[in-house]
Amino acid sequence: MRIGELAKRTGTDVETVRYYEKSGLLAEPARNAAGYRDYRNEHQERLQFIRHCRSLQMSLADIRILLDLKGNPTAGCQDVNVLLDHHIERIRTQMEALRTLEAQLTTLRHQCAEPHSVQECAIIQNLSESAGNHDCACHTEPDEQQARTTRRNDSRNELSS
Repeated sequence: MRIGELAKRTGTDVETVRYYEKSGLLAEPARNAAGYRDYRNEHQERLQFIRHCRSLQMSLADIRILLDLKGNPTAGCQDVNVLLDHHIERIRTQMEALRTLEAQLTTLRHQCAEPHSVQECAIIQNLSESAGNHDCACHTEPDEQQARTTRRNDSRNELSS
């Protein structure tokens, strides 16, 4: 099959197939008499394996290791387990970082509970202040966050009086 058909069968962009070939994850196919790449079922199976690994957010380096291990089917699978354990730990670290980010954004979002003009928007004010090397509400302790919100609301009330 030609590259377009392989790409279509696997739901992969043609440029991605070429990239995987250049990076050594996918073996370069033989060429037919007309000079076109002639992909086989083995290419499709390997590409589907790569895509499945990528859908699990595995790095190309980890996929390369898995492909090497897959090429030695009689070896023990402890290296596969170790690789997956490391990947799971990276995912847990990313999840914790995302939970922290979510909390920061939620805190920031609560700075502007009611519609105001952009000029009066506490979120914009917080972001602008932090750009000037000041603490942002989303990067302070909860008690300090409450004090900032109170001060900001007081300032806003003074402006509207």
